[in-house]
Amino acid sequence: MILNSNLAIIHQKENFKFEKKIIIMTVSLKKMTFLPIMVFILGISNLYSQIESDKINTLITQKREFNKKNKNSVVYKIQLYNGNEEEAYQIKSNFNLEFPDYTTHIQYKSPEWKTQVGNFTTRLEADKVLNIIKEKFSGAIVLEDKI
Repeated sequence: MILNSNLAIIHQKENFKFEKKIIIMTVSLKKMTFLPIMVFILGISNLYSQIESDKINTLITQKREFNKKNKNSVVYKIQLYNGNEEEAYQIKSNFNLEFPDYTTHIQYKSPEWKTQVGNFTTRLEADKVLNIIKEKFSGAIVLEDKI
């Protein structure tokens, strides 16, 4: 009877070891399936972000090309005069004598004539020139214009 009981205990220990191995194998299998799933998910998310990045780069390129073709950019002009035609041409002539380095043009927008200086790319650039011009043409102002 003791032999049977010892055998039963040995058998139970072996069963326990066997069950423990099965549990360990099951956990290992779960870990092994989890890893490829995570690698797959990370791979898909990386691929998605690369596709999105390519789309963004394509949009930026398209916007640059559009801007080159459609010159709807903002420039700044200094307006010296706004009034009648004769005075506009007189102001332009006087300005060209005082400041030959800057280009002037006359523009007619009904009902007035405008004498304007330059196409400055930034407001800062226009303001710097305005400070120089104001010594002789005190009524000069900076205007924003689209070309």
